[in-house]
Amino acid sequence: MDIVDRRILRELQADGTLSQTALAERVGASAASCWRRIKALEAANVLGRTVRLVNAEAVGLDVAVLCQVRLANHLPATTAKFEALLEARPEILDCYAISGEWDYMLRVVAESIGGYEDFLRKVLLANETVGAAASVFILSARKQSTALPL
Repeated sequence: MDIVDRRILRELQADGTLSQTALAERVGASAASCWRRIKALEAANVLGRTVRLVNAEAVGLDVAVLCQVRLANHLPATTAKFEALLEARPEILDCYAISGEWDYMLRVVAESIGGYEDFLRKVLLANETVGAAASVFILSARKQSTALPL
């Protein structure tokens, strides 16, 4: 990757809807060159799929929670079942395997505190793979970004 590739990545992180012409103008390259570079970055798995970010509160998902999870045990079958649960639940936006006292950190959204409580009791804690969970409610986001520092 050279400086032009990094410029392309910065611009696309800021606005994934840029036309090839607009992108080319911003990075100082031709539209054809930008198109070839984007295709090469996609082929190298540097660029993933293009999405639009949705404002959670605007669609009624007013509650955001960081939920720490400890598995009941660390057998491969338990981990596989837990990770299948993660994939099946759309309210779980992110999941990270973490070090320390807990095994995973989830970011979960819900319409209300009651909705989150239902998820916690009826889904997460009711799952045989989960040994314990602790929740931290996000009061407000002071910084939230999807852009990597390039």
